Amino acid sequence: MNEIKHAVICVDDDEMILQMLNFQLCKIMDTTNTLVEFFLDPALALHVIDDLVSQNIEVIFIIVDFQMPNLNGAQLIRALKEKHQELLFIMLSGQANAAQIEELFQEKLLHSFIHKPWSEATLREAIIPVFTRKKLQNIIQATDE
Repeated sequence: MNEIKHAVICVDDDEMILQMLNFQLCKIMDTTNTLVEFFLDPALALHVIDDLVSQNIEVIFIIVDFQMPNLNGAQLIRALKEKHQELLFIMLSGQANAAQIEELFQEKLLHSFIHKPWSEATLREAIIPVFTRKKLQNIIQATDE
């Protein structure tokens, strides 16, 4: 049995979005030895991410929505970056506040931004550089193209 060493986290308050991300991520990356977790509740995601990091599981990237109840994406990113500077964030949103998104980029808290609705190709374009940067190309699935 292989030990899980990497994780990808997706946080969105819309279950359908998380289902689509699950479908697309399984096509883009090999999830055999990489934990992929989905959260409707950003506060729970915050807790689990802290736990994963404490177990020395590398969180490759976190996909986060902007508009969520109780804790928006910008607040979640800031809370996690305070504790874990190495984390990379991709925001996936259709209702993001442009000024706050620009602020996140200026503060180097956001790796990339994807507008909803999105395509699998757009998601692939956003995450492949992260795998390359972290020297984890072996996790990427070959394309059918």
